[in-house]
Amino acid sequence: MNELRENTRTSPTSQGNWIATWGTAQQLAQPAEPGGGPQMPDDTPPAGAPVADASAQDSTPQPAEPPAAPTKISAQTVRMVARATVGGTAVRVALSNAFGYAPVHIDAAQIARHDSGSAIRAGSARKLTFGGRDAVVLPTGAQIYSDPIEYDVPAQTDLVVSLYIPDEKVTPTTHELGLRTAWLAPGNQAATQNLQDATGFQSYVWLAGIDVLAQPTAATIVAIGDSITDGAATTPDADTPWPSLLARRLAAQQDLPPRAVINMGIAGNRVLRESDGFGASALARFDRDVLARPGVRWVVLAEGGNDICFGFMPGMPESERATAEDIIAGYRMLIGRAHLHGLRIIGCTMTQFGGTFVFTAESERMRQDVNRWIRSSGEFDAVVDLDAATRDPAAPTKLRTEFDSGDGIHPNDAGNKAIAEAFDLELFRG
Repeated sequence: MNELRENTRTSPTSQGNWIATWGTAQQLAQPAEPGGGPQMPDDTPPAGAPVADASAQDSTPQPAEPPAAPTKISAQTVRMVARATVGGTAVRVALSNAFGYAPVHIDAAQIARHDSGSAIRAGSARKLTFGGRDAVVLPTGAQIYSDPIEYDVPAQTDLVVSLYIPDEKVTPTTHELGLRTAWLAPGNQAATQNLQDATGFQSYVWLAGIDVLAQPTAATIVAIGDSITDGAATTPDADTPWPSLLARRLAAQQDLPPRAVINMGIAGNRVLRESDGFGASALARFDRDVLARPGVRWVVLAEGGNDICFGFMPGMPESERATAEDIIAGYRMLIGRAHLHGLRIIGCTMTQFGGTFVFTAESERMRQDVNRWIRSSGEFDAVVDLDAATRDPAAPTKLRTEFDSGDGIHPNDAGNKAIAEAFDLELFRG
């Protein structure tokens, strides 16, 4: 009874080099329910506080506020677009209810190629199953995978995942800043080519990852960070956050093995602490968002600015302040966990926030102290100097004018391109 069976059936798609080709970090849908961290204070600058240059704000086009994620889903189909950064011959989808309060019933799930708008390409749809069944219950706090299916996925292809949720007023686990238009439509339209009566929004709900069966030499890079990694202030539906641009640089490098880049940025996220609506801290989510991703070989850590800035916001309690030494200690713990699992970890220096209302001599000193440690400590396996890539030579505490989205802290599309180009692609060869 205890002997292993030699004739156990195994699907060809269950073996081989499965890697994450796309992914996103999960949060609780806004508005967040109380608890889990301090709520954000009013961030209106106090009288006399420095603010970003008004003329720069007036002259720089501001991106429109994206439609918010649905806070409840009721007998509706949700359809989401995600770009595969590396290709493969089979696919599976990860769904997460990490922050849900109740199990979620999914009656139908489909994957397809994107056409345009809410439409999928004719003939490209395939049913997703879970343990051989069309329907599945996604337990509270769980992440599950669909059964792998043979499906040709070229690199840099937009895939569409459609889910039908039959129940009423279901609270989704979500990634708020999706930057790719998704759609909500009444009834079960998971297999429908052109959604009827659909409304758009720009977030991901329950969709945590897409994996592919890739070449034996393929591997994944995970970028974990805050709003700058997440792509805040980049053009919606243009796929221009720096991790996406880095993925396209790597795909164009013909002499490199395939390298996927998945974006685990969360706007407002911190290394050390959680805040309502901004996800678990990097320390708390590292296992789920980095170590659990198949095929990961490198981690790019671009986080810590909010650990400084939040402490200088008006009304923030003193207990939420971090020191440079606190942030460095957090980095060391993340470095140790990455190395424990055989991953290489690349540290990124913090970019600038000069001219914003959180900028003071003390906050800038902290940023410089942490950046100095990142550059000189030798504890990261490599360092990418994002500060040097984006700062204004004439005013080093500020973003270059041509990289500034207008708020003094978030790079625009050109700034994200500069960040992606700061990476030496040879870091990802071995």
